[in-house]
Amino acid sequence: MKIKEQASERHVLTVMVDNEAGILARIAGMFTARGYNIDSLTVADITENHQVSRITIVTHGPPAVIDQIRAQLERLVPVHKVTDLTEVGPYVERELALIKVSGKGDNRVEALRLADVFRAKVVDTTTSSFVFELTGAPDKINSFVALMRELGLVEVGRTGIVGMIRGAEAA
Repeated sequence: MKIKEQASERHVLTVMVDNEAGILARIAGMFTARGYNIDSLTVADITENHQVSRITIVTHGPPAVIDQIRAQLERLVPVHKVTDLTEVGPYVERELALIKVSGKGDNRVEALRLADVFRAKVVDTTTSSFVFELTGAPDKINSFVALMRELGLVEVGRTGIVGMIRGAEAA
């Protein structure tokens, strides 16, 4: 009898940690050592006294693997709290991207028209290129980048995902 493989699920985890040297390397090392993949990783200092950072990790795997990741993160010192935004309820996630597009004539006009539709902001321009700033859900950014490929996409830089629980409660 074959054991049915569980479907891989995407999860957004927030990890509150002491803001100290080496913690990010320890977390990344934990993922590497166990063969887990990190799809997106962002880190920022979140307190006025610079003592706590928030790490947002997007990963995927079957539920059992996600449970293992969460448990192993919680055991790391100096981790204060691990929250799986995907499981706690409705949450907001956003990403920022800079997209450079080169083009003239009709392609240039079409790039500007599409940027307006996607609410992308022009942050740099020359006579032959634009750099657009776009904020939104990853799917929105993926769609915009796909359209820009046809018009002269040169380069893309993305920040990675940040997420937050909706409503008044903290993660």
